[in-house]
Amino acid sequence: MTTHGDAVGPSALSAASDEPATEEKSQVSGGPSERTGSDQGRPVNQENGIPPALGRLATALSGLRSALGAVSYPLVMPSADEARKVGAALLSQLDDYLLPRLARLDAPLLVVVGGSTGAGKSTLVNSLVQAPVSTAGVLRPTTRSPVLVANPSDLNWFGRGGLLPGLVRTGEQSTDPNALQVVGAPSIGPGVALLDAPDIDSVVDHNRKLAAQLLAAADLWLFVTTAARYADAVPWELLTTARLRGTVIALVLDRVPVDAAAEVAAHLGEMLTARDLGSAPLFVIPETPLGGNGLLPEAAVGPMRQWFSQLSADANARAAVVRQTLDGALGALAPALHGLAEAADEQMRTAQTLDERVEAAYRNARRTTEEGLQDGRLLRGEVLARWQEFIGTGEFLRSLESRVGHLRDRLVAAISGRPAPGRNLQVAMESQLVTLLRGVAADAAEQAYAAWQSHPAGAALLEPGLQKASDNLPQLADRLVRDWQQWVLDVVRREAADKRTVARGAAYAVNGVGLAVMIAVFTTTAFIPTGLEVAAGAGSAVAAQKVLEAVFGDQAIRTLATRARTELLARVDDLLAAEAARFTERTATVRLEAEPGALLRRVGAEVEAARKELALTGSGQ
Repeated sequence: MTTHGDAVGPSALSAASDEPATEEKSQVSGGPSERTGSDQGRPVNQENGIPPALGRLATALSGLRSALGAVSYPLVMPSADEARKVGAALLSQLDDYLLPRLARLDAPLLVVVGGSTGAGKSTLVNSLVQAPVSTAGVLRPTTRSPVLVANPSDLNWFGRGGLLPGLVRTGEQSTDPNALQVVGAPSIGPGVALLDAPDIDSVVDHNRKLAAQLLAAADLWLFVTTAARYADAVPWELLTTARLRGTVIALVLDRVPVDAAAEVAAHLGEMLTARDLGSAPLFVIPETPLGGNGLLPEAAVGPMRQWFSQLSADANARAAVVRQTLDGALGALAPALHGLAEAADEQMRTAQTLDERVEAAYRNARRTTEEGLQDGRLLRGEVLARWQEFIGTGEFLRSLESRVGHLRDRLVAAISGRPAPGRNLQVAMESQLVTLLRGVAADAAEQAYAAWQSHPAGAALLEPGLQKASDNLPQLADRLVRDWQQWVLDVVRREAADKRTVARGAAYAVNGVGLAVMIAVFTTTAFIPTGLEVAAGAGSAVAAQKVLEAVFGDQAIRTLATRARTELLARVDDLLAAEAARFTERTATVRLEAEPGALLRRVGAEVEAARKELALTGSGQ
């Protein structure tokens, strides 16, 4: 730790960052005079004399930015809020600092002056540049645009939006929180710019966020605190963040009573050392009245102004600071991206869990439907009565063994002259099947709803309408059954084209055989009637089988009924899938991102490999 009483120069700052100023650095990071005019803002590449590794790092960072923009955390989970904050902060740092700074390593050193409410940041900036460039707030909170002060020869670096592109440049004070006031001051040396940031602990949320954004864009933090507030928690949280990022830091202990200066400075030094910040330069400004122009006396800020003057004159020292902070910010990406990848993985796992719960509910619905087609339940009641009305079950069963052929002719004749009972049977089957579908869809919706409601992420996605089947489910089920019945009749018509007995009965014969196929579908797939079927259907399954065998043959009937059953279940699958999609479409945002965690890890590894290859601090570590 170095106090203001020492002659603190750039060498001390370089030592604080463990970064020697080398000749090679000055070749890569020249001063503003080396690049001006139309060259300004141009991306780095080999043609500009920049190492190829620098271009690869820029490409990797661009890929990282795209990946961060592509990954979201839509499910409500403990890790999601933090991931969204970290992701947004990384995007801001890429746009505000990493990409523009990497594109122009020779840009002036940006010193962001940050600190707590009432720490005297604006007064300090004004005193350093010996002009009232930044209005000190009397009432708190102060809402005004941040102020950037640079030598007039450096204004072209900051007048456009390369650095902090989201802030609109202005030449005068503004209350627009999205504006950046850019001021020229000849008293500040070229190559160094000061940015007076909002209070880090402002009661205004936007001010706090902007302060954090500006500090993340700093090459060097000049952190201002007071003798009364240097132990506050918020400043130390940010200082710890800066250390983890590798940002170069200098501190100003302001408004220190003269008789307590040594004691307070020593205690602050101990706190800094305990947090691995003991090498940061520390300037102590005693409690002193302001001059008539509202500035601190020269004796209070002279050592700090001299420190900045030496930094301004030493391009190598500035390059060392830029490289240290840039490399630290790049190195901090890896652990941050690891956390984001873990959060993204958790989103994927949770989405899969929620989807599996929905799939289980609708899989049960499908199974219930299939069982309903096999156990004879659909042959009870109205369907049975209409089937008996259609062919006259008693006489039919008495004639089965001895008069199949004769019965077949009578059946065709009966069908040909009696269309009404056939229509009644078709309607009865339709009603039974629709009732079954509506029931299983309603049960599945309730089960899926309850399964999601028991999971925090699922509960946040629910709305009352999901607790029941969709409003148009009855109409969809009606249409499904009618379309399936027509499909059966069309298949029978095609299959029976060469059957004289059916052809003789024309349309009514086709309808009769088609109805018999539908009746057969409502029993076991193998047409082996169980005791339940016979009891429930009074022999209707046997009757359907014998009629169809008489017309088409045994194997043809088995094949035809199997096809009809398979077609019906396929249509039911589509209906239930559409019902399930009301749930799963709510997790689609997560599922559409193909392995977001793997994507973040991959681009993070690419950035880290390029950082080590470039070796900004000379170590490549």
